Amino acid sequence: MLTLFGKFSRKLRIDNGELLKDMAGKLGVTSSYLSAVENGKRNVPQNWVGKLTKLYSLTTDQHYELRNAAEESKINNKVDLKGFNNEDKDLVMALARKIDDMDEAQKVTLKNLLNKNK
Repeated sequence: MLTLFGKFSRKLRIDNGELLKDMAGKLGVTSSYLSAVENGKRNVPQNWVGKLTKLYSLTTDQHYELRNAAEESKINNKVDLKGFNNEDKDLVMALARKIDDMDEAQKVTLKNLLNKNK
């Protein structure tokens, strides 16, 4: 499934008369790797937003749109559990495993509980 980043980069290629392999070459990766990123099978490398902004002379608005698309397209996020005790680690992992099974009301309740101490 094409991600927001994939849609942005595809439009960028079309607007510049390029193929997937052309942009991949500019980024120093294979066409299959770029395709995997665009389709949400790999995360957008952190340096790509800056690279694409420079390579294609993006406007400030386009840069922010690309940055937001890359952020929205993340499939993996890292959580630093260093310093957590085992019970807290278990809690974090239980939440990650169960979040898909929660309905919106449960998610709102949990979010409100978590934000209560702010």
